[in-house]
Formats: sequence, structure tokens, C-alpha cells
Amino acid sequence: MSTGADGATARQEREAATAGRGGWPPALSGLKVLDLSRVLSGPFATMVLADLGATVVKVEDPARGDDTRHWRPPQQGTEASYFLSVNRSKRSVAIDLKHPDGRALALQLASRADVLVENFRPGVAARLGLGYDDVRARNPGIVYASISGYGQTGPMAARPGYDAIAQAVSGMMSITGEAGGPPVRPGVATADVGAGMWAVIGILAALHVRSATGHGQWVDVSLLDGQVSWLTYVASGYRATGRTPARYGSAHPTIVPYQAFATRDGDLMVAVGNDALWRRFAETIGVGHLVDDPRFATNPDRVANREALVAEVSEALLADDATSWELALTEAGVPAARVNTVAEALAHPQVLAREMEVRTPHPTAGTVRTLATPVRMSESARAGASAPPTLGQHTDDVLAELGLDPGEIARLRRDGAVG
Repeated sequence: MSTGADGATARQEREAATAGRGGWPPALSGLKVLDLSRVLSGPFATMVLADLGATVVKVEDPARGDDTRHWRPPQQGTEASYFLSVNRSKRSVAIDLKHPDGRALALQLASRADVLVENFRPGVAARLGLGYDDVRARNPGIVYASISGYGQTGPMAARPGYDAIAQAVSGMMSITGEAGGPPVRPGVATADVGAGMWAVIGILAALHVRSATGHGQWVDVSLLDGQVSWLTYVASGYRATGRTPARYGSAHPTIVPYQAFATRDGDLMVAVGNDALWRRFAETIGVGHLVDDPRFATNPDRVANREALVAEVSEALLADDATSWELALTEAGVPAARVNTVAEALAHPQVLAREMEVRTPHPTAGTVRTLATPVRMSESARAGASAPPTLGQHTDDVLAELGLDPGEIARLRRDGAVG
């Protein structure tokens, strides 16, 4: 293991490098984002941009706001936990986009923005007068990101986008669940969150191009495309063999043993990724005699004899508890971990050390605890976080920044253009 001049190990140096010395301002400081999205995919994307330092103005319907404000229980105070989870560090402006004056205000905001994010069904933004062409005419440098169920083109483009439907269409659900059981939707909305991540990547790439050309562009991201892209080696395996991929539960289709096993007090995930690990694993759990069994000599052998090997391993692991096995296997250099509950994961020492929770004071919900964006930079400081906004909390401030006086804002409120 290499060491630095001060005697620190290479690992310690890497940890120090990712801790964030804060010598520079947040990476996206000065970037202005107009967020016309709601629910999960768009709000997740814009929260990541806010966490990296961008100023995000979230436009919400004056009557109801973002749909997820009403998705409760669970809730904290009167605020829906769902909304709180993905709307940190944004400014909420209540504008009726169907009102002519409200639409005009949104266009003014767009003309001053670097990035616009929307997740309407394709064609809806254009019908509102807020489509890419409408905004680009006023702001040629705009990076306009659209997140939809199926993309802006293709025979299904006009359909509404729902996470579970995208998972079904993409084939993702067909490979999720126990063998012989029904297809299963993952416990988190992977199509929505994944599309939000792809949108951030597309936005940052478009901003890079703009820095060289001065021109913005339209970023088109869909829930379906994102899920299909995540099939990776599963799709490649199908192309190589012609065999339809099956469900394996927590197991791996091409590595054995690589799955969760029951122990005396809970479940243990093991990842025995090569033959050397297999030998150490078998010896540690007390089935060293299986190493010389020709059925299990190599990984292809173990895959071919999956059922017999899993039965042997399952019986052996019932002899002790999950934590003891995790410690013993880790000491032997075998990847293994107890399967934590969400509560256990949030309290895990490594998660705490990485500061993966953000605490912000909220005017009605008390202290709100949400999950941090998992990006660490050696020089750029983390952006300071603020609580998810109440509906229309920043309407007057943002409109004043557009040059509207209190009288004009009051008139717009009386007319129903803003809330």
C-alpha cells in the first residue's frame, strides 16, 4: 500500500480528497434554473442542481401546488413527506400558467434562466406557450430539459408517463422478483429517479456545449429510455444467447453464490464474485469440503449447479447470526453485509460519516431531514441548504426581482394569475 509524504495511506488521502475543502464556491453557483416540473423526476433533477449551487425557482399552481404536496400520509406537520424529500433549497412561486398574465410571467422568468426543466406530457408546454421554441425565441442560450414517459418522438410519445408503467414496458419488472413469482416493482421509483439523474447529466453536457458555442439546446429524456439503458448486461446477455432473461430475486444470473441468505436472525447478502473468493467463503462458513467438489470448482460450474450449492450454503449460514457472519466474512476478505432496514441504513456509521442526511428548519414542519446529493468535490464547497418551500413562499420576492411593484403584484393576485 502506498503512502504519502506525511505517512498517510493512499486510502486516507483519497478520503481527504473527497471530504470537500471548500476552497471554491459551489460548482453551479450563479446558474439560474426555472423548474416547471412536478412530482418526482423533474423535482429530483432540480434539487440536485440546487444542491450543487444553482438558484432554482419552482413554479407551482396557486390552487394546489405540486401534486405531491397532497400525497400524505406520511407527513411532517402538515407537509407531505414525499414533497419534502425532493424540493429542498428551492424558491416557490405560485403562478397560474393557464392565465395569460401568468404565462407572461413564466416567459419572463425563462428569459432570465440558464436552464428550464419541465415534465409535462409532450406538447402540453407548447400549447401553454412555454415550449422550447417559445422560450428559445426569447433566450437562445436556454438549456431546456424535458422529461416525459416515452420521449418527444415515437408512437407512444403522447402517452402520460408513470414510473411503474415505464418499468413494465422496459422489461425491468420482468427481471425483478423471485424465481417462479410474479414481476415486482422495486421499492423506490427507479424510472422517475433515474430519469431525473439522466436529465442532470444532459443539462450539464448542454451547458458545457453552451460555454463553447453560446447556444443552448433541447434535452429530451424519458423514463422508458432510462430504464432500457439500465438493462446493460442483461440485454447484452439476451442478444448473445437469445434466451429471455429470468427473475432471480436477490441472486445474480451469472455468478453463484451471489444473493441474500437467511441466517439465525436476519438476512445476509454475499457477493462471491470469483473462484478465489469462493474458496475463502466456503472455508469461512464451514463448507470447505465443497471447494474440491467438481460441481462447484469454477463459477460456470457453480452457475450450472446453482440449486445444489444454494441449498448447502443456506443450511450452513443458519448456524449463526447475520452480524457475526458479516464480521467473519469481511475479515476473510469476502464481500458480505447484513440486509439493513431503512432505519438501520440511515443510522449506519458509514452513512453517518458521509453526512448523507441534510437537516433544515421548516416554518411548519419543524426540522426536516432529507437525503443529501451524493457528490463530493475536492475544492468546490457544498451549497448551503434551505428547507423545502411552502406553496408560493417566494412569489412576491421573485416577482419584485422581475421589476414588478407591490401594486402590480397585488393586481395579479386579485386576477388569479399568481397566488
